[in-house]
Amino acid sequence: MSVSELPESGFPDGFVFGAATASYQIEGAYDTDGRGLSIWDTFSRELGRVARGATGDVACDHYNRYREDVALLRALGVDSYRFSIAWPRVQPTGSGPANTAGLDFYDRLVDELLAAGISPAATLYHWDLPQTLEDQGGWRVRATAERFAEYTAIAADRLADRVDRWITLNEPFCSAFVGYAAGGHAPGAREGRGALAAAHHLLVGHGLAVRALRAAGAKEVGITLNPDRLLPATQSPADLAAVRRAETLHNEVWFEPLFAGRYPRHEVETWGELVMEADGTYRRAGDLDLIGVPLDFVGINYYRPITVADAPYDDPDPVSRTAVDIRAVETWRDDVRHTTMGWPVVPHTFTDLLVDLADRYPELPPVLITENGSAEADTVDADGRVRDTDRIAYLRSHLDALAAAMQAGVDVRGYYVWSLLDNFEWARGYDQRFGIVRVDYDTQQRIPKDSYHWYRRLIAAHRARRPASRTTQGSGTGAGPQRHAPFHSGRDLHDL
Repeated sequence: MSVSELPESGFPDGFVFGAATASYQIEGAYDTDGRGLSIWDTFSRELGRVARGATGDVACDHYNRYREDVALLRALGVDSYRFSIAWPRVQPTGSGPANTAGLDFYDRLVDELLAAGISPAATLYHWDLPQTLEDQGGWRVRATAERFAEYTAIAADRLADRVDRWITLNEPFCSAFVGYAAGGHAPGAREGRGALAAAHHLLVGHGLAVRALRAAGAKEVGITLNPDRLLPATQSPADLAAVRRAETLHNEVWFEPLFAGRYPRHEVETWGELVMEADGTYRRAGDLDLIGVPLDFVGINYYRPITVADAPYDDPDPVSRTAVDIRAVETWRDDVRHTTMGWPVVPHTFTDLLVDLADRYPELPPVLITENGSAEADTVDADGRVRDTDRIAYLRSHLDALAAAMQAGVDVRGYYVWSLLDNFEWARGYDQRFGIVRVDYDTQQRIPKDSYHWYRRLIAAHRARRPASRTTQGSGTGAGPQRHAPFHSGRDLHDL
C-alpha cells in the first residue's frame, strides 16, 4: 500500500507517538564501566528461574549499539523514546556517590536522541534494584524508598535539563507481587507481609522521587501502572467475589492511594491479618499525602484482559499464605486468539479499562499509554523480511480501541509501542519476541519487521494530516492534572 492510500490516523494535534524499551532487557554490558549487580543479574543465574538459563548479560548490546538503535527510532519517525535508567549503573550499590561512567552513558544517549529530534522519556525504576539493597531488605524496608529518592536526585541533576518527561516506577505490581509474593520475578521471594510492605514502600519511593524531580526542575512527572481489565469466568457469586479480590490486588493497591487518597477499601476482606497490622509497622502517618502528590500524567501499560475464576484456598491459616493468594485464578479463553505469551487478544477491553478508570478516579491525570504490543511467532523469510501480520493486526485493533476511549472522553496524550527491539523478556528469557525490530541475538543484527514499517506509515499519516502534531515537548504543565475535552477523530486505522 502506498502512503497516498493511507487513511488519516484519527489522533489529535500534539498526540505523541513513541517506542519503549527497558535497561536490563536491552543494554547488556552488565559488568562494564563500574555497573553493580542488580537483582536480575542474581535471579537469572539461579537454576530454573529463567527459560533456558538466559541472562541479560549481553541482551541487545544496546550499551554499545545505542547509536544504531537511535537511528532506527529516527527512521521510524517517533516523537519520543521511553527508556529506563539502570540504578546499579548510576549507583553500583544503591547508595553513595554517583558512578560517573554510568551517568555518562545516559548523557550520550539523551544527546543522541535530541540530535535526532526525539524527546527522551526516562523511567527511573524498571525492576533492576541494586543487589546490595536487596541484601539489606529490598523493597520490604522503607530505607530502600529513601535510597531511591537519593538516586533520583542524582539522575535528575545530570539529565533534567534535557529530559522533560520522567516516570518514577514501572509496573510496581510486578515488583511487589510477582517479585516478592509469587516468586516469578527477581528477587524470587514468596512472602505475604513482605510483599504487601514492598507494595507500600514502592509507592513511598514514588512520592519521594516526585519531590526530588520537582526540586530538580523536571517538567513532567508521572508513574507507569499496569491495571488489568478483570472479567468473571461466570456470573456465579464465587467467581464475582474472586474478581472483587483480584481488583484489590491488581488495581486498587495502586490507584486508590495515588488518585483517591485512601488505601483499598476491600484490603482486609482480601488479605485479612496480612494487612491488618500495616498501620504502625510499614504504614506511617502522612504517607497517603506523600504518595498522592499531583502528577502531570499517569502511564498505562496494557496487553490483555484477565478472566478470573474462584480458586478456594486450602490452608486455614491466613498469615501463612502469600500476598498473591487471593483465592482466584486466571482462566483460558477459547473464543479469541492468543499471543505466544498465552495472552488473549480482546481489544475492546482496552477501551473499557480506560473509560472505567477515568470514571472511577475524577482526579486521574492525563494518560500516556507507555506500553502496548504483542509477542508473536516471528520468522525471517527467505528474502530477509519479517512478515508479522498478527502483530500489525494487534496494534491496529488496540489503537482503534484507544481512539474509542478518547472519543468517550478519556484524556490520552500519547502512545508508546512495546517494544522497539526484541529483547530479554524477564523469566521468559529470549523465547518471546515483542519487538517491531527483530534482533538476531547471535550477530546482533537488527531487522525492521513489517510492523515497524506499518507504524512508520501510521506516524507519517498522522503528521501529514496535522503537521503541528510533531512535537518534542510534552503536554504537562508541572501544575497537576487537567482534563481535556474529547477529540473528534477522522477515519479509522483499518486500511493501514
